[in-house]
Amino acid sequence: MTNVFNIKKLIPGVLLLLLVSSCVVGKKYKQPALDLPEKYRTELQLTADTVQLPWRTFFKDKQLITLIEKALQKNNEIAVALKTVEQLNLAFKQAKLEWLPTLELSGSANRAWQSKNSMNGSLMGQFVSTPYIDDYTSSLRLNWEMDIWGKTSMMKAATRADYFAQKENVAALKTRIIVQVAQAYYNLVALDEQVKIATANIELSDRTLQIMRLQYNAGQINSLGVQQAEAQKKTAEMLLPLALQNSAVQENALSILCGAYPDRIARAESLKKVLPEDLATTGVPAALLSRRPDVKAAEYAVMVANAKAGLANAAMYPSLSLVPQIGTNSMQFKDWFDLPGSVTKNIAANLTQPLFQKKMLRTAYKTALIEHDKAAIQFKQTVLQAVGEVSDAMARSKGASQRLVLAEEKGMALNKATNDAMKLYANGMANYLEVITAQNNKLQNDLETIAIHLEKYNATTDLYRALGGGVE
Repeated sequence: MTNVFNIKKLIPGVLLLLLVSSCVVGKKYKQPALDLPEKYRTELQLTADTVQLPWRTFFKDKQLITLIEKALQKNNEIAVALKTVEQLNLAFKQAKLEWLPTLELSGSANRAWQSKNSMNGSLMGQFVSTPYIDDYTSSLRLNWEMDIWGKTSMMKAATRADYFAQKENVAALKTRIIVQVAQAYYNLVALDEQVKIATANIELSDRTLQIMRLQYNAGQINSLGVQQAEAQKKTAEMLLPLALQNSAVQENALSILCGAYPDRIARAESLKKVLPEDLATTGVPAALLSRRPDVKAAEYAVMVANAKAGLANAAMYPSLSLVPQIGTNSMQFKDWFDLPGSVTKNIAANLTQPLFQKKMLRTAYKTALIEHDKAAIQFKQTVLQAVGEVSDAMARSKGASQRLVLAEEKGMALNKATNDAMKLYANGMANYLEVITAQNNKLQNDLETIAIHLEKYNATTDLYRALGGGVE
């Protein structure tokens, strides 16, 4: 009867716990105000809806696609990031179980010798025939903290947001690796183009030098013309070792990016064969919120901070738990599990209210609110940078396209000027300085045209990444 009476006394307390268990102290998440502009500063008036092309569609060169696949599989940065995703997934699964009670099984055997001069020791002989007392105990103890303030839901919200933020970070990392591989590949092909240009100019300078040496031997020109022609040839020759050196360094970097030791990289024969898909967008900045993984990760960070602020607030409120326990207890081993004689039972409801913690809980809550504010500011900054990156990439792409047209037109004019200068010089209608100047101008413009092509490809690829890319 005593046990039943005690349990009945606890029923009102349990009902009270269930009544207040629906209370939640944390604030519901609300996206920070961003005040996004209606459009980008620079607009590319093209067709529409190719912003989130899969990378296998955006990049057309098969050898580049193979390198990107290799990088996504073997890059060590991505491998580490994926391990972090695994860790956060485990934390998220664990948070789902926080509402469940804990159950502990324990057992102990104890033998104690009392002092004969103590009260217990002097009386012990009246009850036991041994100079010691044995105590055998086993218990099954359940502890269930009631989720009064919504702690479980806040913990799940925090770990869930952490998990998805890391997944977005992995997507952002993959996009960055894809772009780095592509731009390294473009640079490698551009260096090959420089080698071709240098080789062609060496051959052209060599023909010019041979003509001038014949004229010098015939007494038609002085040694200054020969020396200028030799200097022009050396200018072209100096480009070769530099381009080959940079090419080897770029191959090494690209190999490591793909998770391999430095090795030769197979590549296309010219830049024109690696032209990526021309992006088409007249989109609005608000679309970045759903496209860019780094922006989504930054918003998830605000959600994490919001949930943690709620948990810090809940820590200042009372915690309530139920602790039922059942077990056995005996003075002799043979009676340890003599049921029901050795059975012990206990049930308790615990209420804990923090009173004086030297303001630690209040300080922790204020700190969590500041962390939330910081995360919100960082989210806004990430969006601001994202819009800026799109505008920058658009401006670079548009500027490079315009300069490329002019460079190619200039190249056509210089090619004609070089051919005409050689013909005029052969007929005595132009001097050697005009020939050398024409050749040097052609060399410099050819190199500049390659650089502008590379800038255009890089800007297009940067725009692809800035608009959100397409990892899958």
